[in-house]
Order: sequence, then structure tokens, then C-alpha cells
Amino acid sequence: MDFELPELDRNATKEQVEKALSKYRLYKSILPDEREASTTASYDAIGGGRSNSITDQTSSIAIDNADEAAYRKRFCERLERAVNRLPKLEKFLIEERYMREDAEYITDYKVYSFVFQPPISEKTYAKIRWKAFYKLALNMNIAVIQTPGS
Repeated sequence: MDFELPELDRNATKEQVEKALSKYRLYKSILPDEREASTTASYDAIGGGRSNSITDQTSSIAIDNADEAAYRKRFCERLERAVNRLPKLEKFLIEERYMREDAEYITDYKVYSFVFQPPISEKTYAKIRWKAFYKLALNMNIAVIQTPGS
């Protein structure tokens, strides 16, 4: 049995992975915006409501709040598991460059020149980053497969 890994569109895949990592940082840094029930009574001239149905506003809001928090938590845990499966160098690069709280202010240059000890070249950094992105994209199911002829 022969198994080949797919050829990925590098730019589109890189964009998707960076978007997922940005979403991860956002979810880690902010609390979910919880909706609250309206406590103001509203007057309905017809009576029985427009749809003639009974709704429980408080329970639907509670469910929405719990679902949003659970979704964010699952997303963060899934991404963390995917990063933890990476080889040591790739994991280190992703954590230092993309998963720190101040990642938006850290440049690739700073990572390969100062964070890696000893420093590595820009070309080596790019190779390690692409390998990590490739694996993360496949693990997170966000890979953009290159179509023939493009």
C-alpha cells in the first residue's frame, strides 16, 4: 500500500494556519461576550406574540453562552494538541512566534536571530516553519490542497 501526502498550496495554507493561530491568541486573551436576558416588558397589541409560540429567552441565552465558551475551549485545546505533536524544533518555533500573548509584536527575524540558541538562518527558519505549518494544517483540517494546473 502506497500513501502520498498531498501537495499543498503554500501561500493559502500559510494564511489559513496563521489565521487559526491568530484566532487561538484571541480566544485565549478575551472572555466570551455573554448575552443577557432582557428585563424590560414589551407590549404586544395582538397578544400571544407574533409567532404564537412560547419561548424561554433565559434558557436560550444560557445555552448560547455555554456553547460559545465550549467552542472556544475545544478550539484552543485542539490547536494545543496539534502543536504538542510537532517535533521539538517546530513546536518551539510555533510556540515562541505564534502562541505567546505578545506574538503580534514579535517578528520572524527576532525569533530566528535571538530566540533560537544558537541563532539559525532565515532559510532554515523558513523550512522549519513550513514543515510545522504543513503538519498543523493537516491536523487542524485547514490545509489548502493544490489543484492540478495551478
